Amino acid sequence: MIFIGIDSGTQSTKAVALDAESGDILANAQKSYDLIAGLPAGHLEQHPSEWIDATRQVILSCLEQLEGRRDELSGIGVSGQQHGLVILDEKDQVIRPAKLWCDTSTVEQCQLFEAEFGGASGLIELAGNAILSGYTIPKLLWIKQREPENFSRVKTVLLPHDYINFWLTGVKRMEYGDASGTGMMDVRTRRWCQELVDFVDPSVAEMLPPLGSSLEMHGQLRNELATEWALAQDVIVSAGGGDNMMAAIGTGNVTPGVITASFGTSGTLYGVSGEPAIDEGGEVAAFCDSTDKWLPLVCTMNVTVVTEQVRGLFGLDLDGLERAVASSVPGAGGICFLPYLNGERTPNLPEGSGVIHGIRTDNLNPSNLLRAAMEGATLGLAYGLESFRGMGVIPSEIRLTGGGSNSREWRQIAADAFNTPVVMLSTAEGAGLGAAIQAAHCSAGGSSKYDDLCTRYVALDENTRCEPDAGNVEIYRELLEKQTDMTRELHAAGRL
Repeated sequence: MIFIGIDSGTQSTKAVALDAESGDILANAQKSYDLIAGLPAGHLEQHPSEWIDATRQVILSCLEQLEGRRDELSGIGVSGQQHGLVILDEKDQVIRPAKLWCDTSTVEQCQLFEAEFGGASGLIELAGNAILSGYTIPKLLWIKQREPENFSRVKTVLLPHDYINFWLTGVKRMEYGDASGTGMMDVRTRRWCQELVDFVDPSVAEMLPPLGSSLEMHGQLRNELATEWALAQDVIVSAGGGDNMMAAIGTGNVTPGVITASFGTSGTLYGVSGEPAIDEGGEVAAFCDSTDKWLPLVCTMNVTVVTEQVRGLFGLDLDGLERAVASSVPGAGGICFLPYLNGERTPNLPEGSGVIHGIRTDNLNPSNLLRAAMEGATLGLAYGLESFRGMGVIPSEIRLTGGGSNSREWRQIAADAFNTPVVMLSTAEGAGLGAAIQAAHCSAGGSSKYDDLCTRYVALDENTRCEPDAGNVEIYRELLEKQTDMTRELHAAGRL
């Protein structure tokens, strides 16, 4: 049997075709697209039709690469960018472009929720999470307040991956993982939070699709698509999920102790918990995962964006960056780099900026600045990992993804700063593979356990493994304390 995993993101849609017998990736495809240009600052939107066109193209490309084996396709799984708002009218037509996870135009609406429900702490007590501008529910309130004519036409609210699933199957449904990122779901009970829904408008309850288990099938592929693509009429579409939830499966992050860390432009850190992992301070998102467990998650806005900015100052290529960082020492000669170039989400500093501290005549050189940038970005994620530990989510191994993890120096900094072994993957990493594995799990009716499937399909690259160095661990423990103290003090003084 063959399973296709779709990864529909902000910049492109990707697909992989997984051979369930051999574990080989038989085909892959990618289609890129853009955000809508010319919108005001903070408004980031896309046409959902872009996702559908791209999904069709990558599936067809994979099927062409399968050649005579397309009749072995048994299932499709879909991963989608979290939090996006897709609104449909009574004829199931998209009313307006989707507001995306990175849209920050809803700060005012978030403040209204906090004022009504006792601040972030009141919201966490009510449903498990504070309401952030990236989430779906403030976007819906924004539509009601700013575009009342559009709001009056809304009959269905979907997330990006739900909309793709609807196109594939004709079924409207939400699974627990992606739904937990809307801000509308009580993550403890996995039910819509009526108080929050009604605060937007009592009519919203009728707009929301049924909630259901992430382990269940979303539906069967529509007969029209099966015929068009020359497929069997019984191809299933699994529940799918948000990109982080699917990437957790795709990196084998399905048992306690395994943590995934993404070193991209921004950064994410997430693990799995058998019970709701709720941070009373609100810095760790208390999401559900897509295996009917929970997914504590930390997001930072500044990882490779920091090193790329500093690297550009000195005109270095990536090899030059690696050599420069290697020529410095842990602690960067006393330089501390607060990496908040894009503001920050963890800690919550939406108006934050970067700070370089500790410069002297004997340490001001490119190598130290570059290493300090790399260390500062890593310690931003280490700050979140300390919150995990405080909640009882204890890491035994961290699996690295994203462009930054290709750096051997950065991997060692991560192992030392996290005080945990780190390793990369040798298989096709991430959300697309996770979606294919979920489809395989669904096709088997749950008879195969996720940890068994991930052991079979997710391979580690042991050549990339880095163990913590005890001496460096202490250096980074002190540097994290310094970075945290400086951040709090500058923020309290109105300087950050």
